[in-house]
Amino acid sequence: MLFSPRISTKALAALCRRLGMSLQAGIDVRTVWTRETQQAHGPIARSRFRQISEAVNEGESLCEAIDRTGDYFPETFRALARIGEETGHLAETFSQLADHYEEQLKLRRILVSASTWPMIELGLALFVIGFLIGFMGVVNRGSAEPIDPLGFGLVGAGGVAVYVTYLAIIAAGIVAVVYAIRRGVVWTRPIQRLLLRVPVLGKPLECVALSRLSWAMHLTLETGMELRRALRLSLESARNAQYTDHVASIDARVEAGDTIYEAFLATGAFPHHFLDSMRVGEQSGRLAESMELLSRQYREQAEAGFKALTVAGGFGIWLIVAAIIILFIFRLAMFYIGTISSFAQ
Repeated sequence: MLFSPRISTKALAALCRRLGMSLQAGIDVRTVWTRETQQAHGPIARSRFRQISEAVNEGESLCEAIDRTGDYFPETFRALARIGEETGHLAETFSQLADHYEEQLKLRRILVSASTWPMIELGLALFVIGFLIGFMGVVNRGSAEPIDPLGFGLVGAGGVAVYVTYLAIIAAGIVAVVYAIRRGVVWTRPIQRLLLRVPVLGKPLECVALSRLSWAMHLTLETGMELRRALRLSLESARNAQYTDHVASIDARVEAGDTIYEAFLATGAFPHHFLDSMRVGEQSGRLAESMELLSRQYREQAEAGFKALTVAGGFGIWLIVAAIIILFIFRLAMFYIGTISSFAQ
């Protein structure tokens, strides 16, 4: 469900790291989850961890206990935890999941730092507009006909209230779309594809998606997961419709006897570099290792892309601010000229 509570990536990375270290040290899984329940932060996390702890103490497997929490943990975490438990490599699986989620947090920090200064500039520009709307209310105090040099039809405190309401609606819409994309809601699929075609932004987003996909293939193939299931889970972990929409077609081709490379190539959705690495890895019998290397390469490209986005984003916001200032100058100049003209007549 879209608004069902889910563990944050930061909390999940820390949880996986603790679980991996504890299980590698030989600590019993029941003791581990009892401790996690006692140290959980927040009522939701404590409730979900208690569910797992109680189920494990009653004799259920860890994966069955995790499934009791519903959608609180992401599907990739649940599926790989099950495979790790079935293959006897649960500690190693949690450690690799921790590495993966920590890399995702690192990329997120780069993205946030890339957008911080441009957003500050945009916020200042929007504040100046609101200030001018409110200031014109002071200028028009006692005037029979309101003066609106900005031409927005918004003057004074009432105008500021309407202006802030519009901004709040737009901001809420953007947040809802981003949240829906992260949850994989169906109606966001065209938006996900569109974002990959945006100059400067599209390339690092593509690298992030392919990095997730490559890493998931590396981990699922290494754990011995059934091939079709491994490919389905790996494609869904990319969390972008450009790739997840081809789950059914790739699955059908692999079932029909095509190689993994042939199945991915037939979609026409994957870049040549990704396909070439997949073909070499599959032919050499080292596909899991090839995907691990490819995942690191895509992460590095994504980091470089987001750093370039800092420069491009700052320049773009500067252009927007400059356009707003120029627009106001022209509007105020036309208002001034119109006022002088009316007095002259």
